[in-house]
Amino acid sequence: MHLKKTGIILMALFGSYATAQNSKLADLVTEFEADNWALNRTYNVEESEEYYQRFSRFYDDWDTKMSALDFGSLSQQGKVDYVLLKNLVTKGKYFLDQDYEAFGEVAEVSHFIKDIFQFIKDRRRGKKPESKELAQIFQDATQTIDSEMESWKAKPFKDWQTADKASKVVKSLQKGLEEAYNFYYGYDPDFTWWVEKPYERLNEKLTVYADFLKNNYSENSVKDDGSGIIGKPIGKDALNESLAMAFIPYTPSELIKTAEEQFEWCKNEMIKASRELGYGDDWKKALEHVKNTYVPAGEQPQAIMDLYSQSVDFVEKRDLITLPDLAKETWGMEMMSPERQKVNPFFLGGRDIIISYPTLDMDHNDKLMSMRGNNPNFSFPTVQHELLPGHNLQYFMTSRHKSYRRPFYNPFWTEGWALYWEIILWNKGFPQTPEQKLGMLFWRIHRCARIIFSLKFHLGEMTPQECIDLLVDEVGHEYANAEAEVRRSFTTNYPPLYQLAYMMGGLQFYALRNEMLDKGWTEKQFHDRVMKEGRMPVELLRALLQDLPLNKNYRTKWKFSTAFK
Repeated sequence: MHLKKTGIILMALFGSYATAQNSKLADLVTEFEADNWALNRTYNVEESEEYYQRFSRFYDDWDTKMSALDFGSLSQQGKVDYVLLKNLVTKGKYFLDQDYEAFGEVAEVSHFIKDIFQFIKDRRRGKKPESKELAQIFQDATQTIDSEMESWKAKPFKDWQTADKASKVVKSLQKGLEEAYNFYYGYDPDFTWWVEKPYERLNEKLTVYADFLKNNYSENSVKDDGSGIIGKPIGKDALNESLAMAFIPYTPSELIKTAEEQFEWCKNEMIKASRELGYGDDWKKALEHVKNTYVPAGEQPQAIMDLYSQSVDFVEKRDLITLPDLAKETWGMEMMSPERQKVNPFFLGGRDIIISYPTLDMDHNDKLMSMRGNNPNFSFPTVQHELLPGHNLQYFMTSRHKSYRRPFYNPFWTEGWALYWEIILWNKGFPQTPEQKLGMLFWRIHRCARIIFSLKFHLGEMTPQECIDLLVDEVGHEYANAEAEVRRSFTTNYPPLYQLAYMMGGLQFYALRNEMLDKGWTEKQFHDRVMKEGRMPVELLRALLQDLPLNKNYRTKWKFSTAFK
């Protein structure tokens, strides 16, 4: 009886603790994510008046729903989730409006195919089409496209970005049309008999039309600076708004200044390591020495495994964070394809580590650049970045703790945490040899350069080629690797703030660590708590850990960068 009573008391205490750690808004966050997914699945023609109107209403409805909540009655966990969800709604509406404005400038390119769009809408509920009439609609649209192209040829778009948007309008409709056509084709004999040939001709003509629009812009608009890398600068206003919604209270120029200060620190440390190697102040020669420490082909997986064991042992001996046994057991390895290495020249990670190293069919120079750029000393600080306690641990823990906060993903939390560990390991003497120091510094100065070139690109102050030159001349990259890095930054799905998030997120975590240690926390307590709170901007994590005042319309204000000076 005594044991049973004790068990009941413990369960009550645990239940009370669990309740305190949970948020009343957890289900609401999940609802928002599910609603967003459901609408995206339904309204599959993303460049259409229907899409923009529906999502504008979606964000307005959620703004109303958020306003009706009793903020004052929420726990600190709930208040944090409120601010995060409201910010998500605000951010979604802002960028939707930006895209809608751009759509409005080019919507006319698809004015003649409204009947085709009606067919796409009717298909969602399986309405049987009037196949003969639909075939004629397709036929008429095919013939109209030629006159449309002649008309647009006489009035080219002001710049290549506008032309690209016009092309996307047509491609978006073409994708929706293909989905609707395939729904009926082969299942409805009447539809198949009437519509097959007219659809094939229309589909071919839409491809021609989209390609034409994409290249129909003023000769004064420069699309390619000679690098072959085409990116879209978002401009100063959108950059400032993006920073505010990412809870970064600095202007682009202030961030660039901080990056330049960090860059200078790295360069001075590289010179010290260069002197240890006997190269004096010529850090580039010292870096060349380090690049040539690469392992033979076929031995890179074992080299990665050795580095993993070394970093995990270092962290665990100092009891810096809890690394669950299952996390150490379940990560895996993959090899990166040659095609993917053109965009990602260095290994990546998360649930697994994806190893970048030469393959048999690669050009000789590309093989050497890949091996030199992925030498063990360059990989020395980044295996833990990708695995434990970096990205792999993040994936592991966020799948098990406060997983509902998935929509609040942001690169400052994700990449910042992994970069933060590079700072911590450096400070604790992880690199022992000058080669290892140069390997760590190479990546740290690279992250500083990312801030500089990505912000200046989006401000219109640097071209892709100038970004490549910065990485080669001032960081020490192999040219092909620098080119791949810039291409990755501007031509993939990475958002504009992603590249600056590594160092800035790292500085945020470092500043928060210092504050929590000053309050009496241990490093392990801090690190374990971060991993159990889920994804969120670091400023909101700080408000949560320190129980700081929040309000419904909370705006970023934490000046974190001074803590690192």
